[in-house]
Amino acid sequence: MDVIEFLKVVVLGLVEGFTEWLPISSTGHMILVDEIIHLNVTEDFMSMFRVVIQLGAILAVVVLYFHKLNPFASGKTEKQRIATFQLWVKIVVACIPAAVFGLLFDDWMDAHLYNGYVVAAMLVVYGILFIMLENRNKYTEFPIQRTAQIHYQTALYIGLFQVLSLVPGTSRSGATILGAMLLGCSRGAAAEFSFFLGIPVMFGASLLKLVKFGFSFTGTEIFYLIAGMLIAFVVSVYSIKFLMSYIRRNDFKVFGYYRIVLGVIVLAYFTVTALI
Repeated sequence: MDVIEFLKVVVLGLVEGFTEWLPISSTGHMILVDEIIHLNVTEDFMSMFRVVIQLGAILAVVVLYFHKLNPFASGKTEKQRIATFQLWVKIVVACIPAAVFGLLFDDWMDAHLYNGYVVAAMLVVYGILFIMLENRNKYTEFPIQRTAQIHYQTALYIGLFQVLSLVPGTSRSGATILGAMLLGCSRGAAAEFSFFLGIPVMFGASLLKLVKFGFSFTGTEIFYLIAGMLIAFVVSVYSIKFLMSYIRRNDFKVFGYYRIVLGVIVLAYFTVTALI
């Protein structure tokens, strides 16, 4: 086992776990970090690895919100069980658009959009949108304060915003949080619903990548996947807790500024690299 390569896996797991739930684009960060440290594996494995280690991040949501998402949790009343089943139906409804577009355009996006210039552009564009939205919402009282108040139609519209996240650098959580807030969800409700949408979307995306790659891994590749997922899981737990604590007292503008600064740095990096 090459220690340097293992450290690269650790870095990629840290980046995935930290950025998956913040509206700053985990896929964008993973592409950029891979450009710099470049894990010594095949291009096909790396494309699959970037997606599959998200399973570790998803498990963090399942663990942290297990009681809320489990309709059979002890102590829940019949009304609460029904509300939990309804929440899952809304999650499924919201995931349909991204599932359809993802299946249709996954190969095309891999071939044409997974590059630093697209990531840089999306980082900046959505950074500006976050700042504009929060300036508009400065004195807004959101009508939807909890995920249980999200209607089926609203869930579908949020799912349409999620389609935008198929473009690298957009951020799945960023697109869904922006969309949810535009549709009247509070910051907390928007973030939570975004977390829940990630469960079927990321499980589906991971399964799709695994099927395309095949299930014949070397021992080293299996180790990389497991290590990446475990690190992403641990870091995601803290990342989710941080975000929910932060937005109770603050808005999302700091993430908008971060995206713009990072987007400019990324654009400069790839431009200089292309000229050398």
